[in-house]
Amino acid sequence: MGRYSLGLDYGTNSVRALVVAVEDGRELASRVHNYARGEMGVITDPANPHVARQHPLDYHEGLEASATGALAAAKAADPAFDPADVVGIGVDTTGSTPIPVDEDGTPLALLPDFHDNPNALAWLWKDHSSMAEAERITALAAEHRPHYLARCGGTYSSEWFFAKILHCLHVGADVFDAAYSWVEFCDYIPALLAGDTNPDRLLRGVCSAGHKAMYADDWGGLPDKGFLSMLDPKLADLRDRLYTKAHAADTPAGKLCPEWAAKLGLTPGIAVAVGAFDAHMGAVGSGVKPGCMVKIMGTSTCDITVGARGEAAAEIPGVCGIVDGSVLPGMLGVEAGQSAVGDIFNWYVLQVCQGDNDLHNLLTAEAAALKPGQSGLLALDWNNGNRCVLVDARLTGLLVGQTLRTTRAEIYRALIEATAFGARAILERMAEYGVPLERMVACGGIAEKNPFMMQTYADITGQTISVASSSQTCALGAAIFGAVAAGVYPDAAAAQAAMASPTSATYTPDEGRKAVYDELYALYRRLHDAFGVAGASEPLYDVMKTLLDIQQRSA
Repeated sequence: MGRYSLGLDYGTNSVRALVVAVEDGRELASRVHNYARGEMGVITDPANPHVARQHPLDYHEGLEASATGALAAAKAADPAFDPADVVGIGVDTTGSTPIPVDEDGTPLALLPDFHDNPNALAWLWKDHSSMAEAERITALAAEHRPHYLARCGGTYSSEWFFAKILHCLHVGADVFDAAYSWVEFCDYIPALLAGDTNPDRLLRGVCSAGHKAMYADDWGGLPDKGFLSMLDPKLADLRDRLYTKAHAADTPAGKLCPEWAAKLGLTPGIAVAVGAFDAHMGAVGSGVKPGCMVKIMGTSTCDITVGARGEAAAEIPGVCGIVDGSVLPGMLGVEAGQSAVGDIFNWYVLQVCQGDNDLHNLLTAEAAALKPGQSGLLALDWNNGNRCVLVDARLTGLLVGQTLRTTRAEIYRALIEATAFGARAILERMAEYGVPLERMVACGGIAEKNPFMMQTYADITGQTISVASSSQTCALGAAIFGAVAAGVYPDAAAAQAAMASPTSATYTPDEGRKAVYDELYALYRRLHDAFGVAGASEPLYDVMKTLLDIQQRSA
């Protein structure tokens, strides 16, 4: 075909642009731009460890730098490449990352009056400062609108849209009152590219709306004003300035405007697709389909699968949502995940051990030399709260079994194992509610670069795990939808069939290691329930002693 699509993947610390051939998914070139502001792009508050914000200027600068860099790299890689052959753009971002905007859709952080106001920034997905508001939303919905919670696992999270906006009202009323509307990050970038950020006109994605804002066509879109007024009358008034309809990512959000076409060196008028979350696009880029779960592994993890309407489970307690069209149009998208995975390893290496990336490699090698159970350690993976299946941001990490002989490599291995135990808990919840999973595909930097960790996940979950060949499946998924929005393919299924990444390495469970991990997982679940489930009365007297017994057998 000689045509290309541009995928834009906005992550927690950087934005990546990927140039993809629409004929076969060949990845021609990419460029990464690291956000300049804050710590690795995240603006924090020393007085509140739950605050995590980002500056919209990083989004603008990253868009131009990554896209122009990728297009230049594509030309260098293939002299026959012409930016005029780019026919569509797809966008994915983190989320829920809502941005307060004025009537024109300009982020308040870009206005002089709010230049230094942290509440006017984008509220990054990992901002958990709205825990109290999330608990209140959950309590009121459970009493008055239980169907709102049924589609999002039974508990509303502090990572999500309305909890963050309500918290802004409580701690930054000046920002709340000045904001005409709030726009998800994944909706803002397509609108910016299309040259119309007016919140009354820009198209909102069903991915963010359904998974994070309690949106469903069944009950008329967003939560009704009566319910929102129970939280605060101002929130009910805001509903009129949000949206009434959300769209799947195969829908064109608009056409590339002349201003951004000139900045990027692309043709004005090419298609820009409705945006979605990075994990959901990563699943599409990895070939997600019914019976296949894609595990997107990074600072956190997201577990994504899909099911046919009328066949997939409509409700699963403890997951992040079941939303029609959020992954593949025409199918139910199911999302689960863990609030911290790579973040846990970075915390341990960078903060506790005061090391760097080289120490990651050293500790991985030393941890790989140990046998399952040899350390005598067991950890809970809740250093940033629990996303699934407990959905509780107030939970924290735990390490049991350390002695005066415990080494840093043993702790590192215990943290890796803890994240794998958390992954197994999610798989068991899915199976409990009839979600058939015959295949697992992992993607992301961890999956690509850490064979020891992937083998550990296979051994603990008992699942054969393949790794996507592409290291940029989120941007690839975005590019797939860019091709659909451009009309190259009739639907997402056809585009995915032609462009999605194949798999490379495959990890098969080792039965001997799995047997030991089954014992450790039983202890993990006891700690999980004792510390995470209200009213649990699980006795823990023997846990340390059992860990010692397993350690002695593993020596």
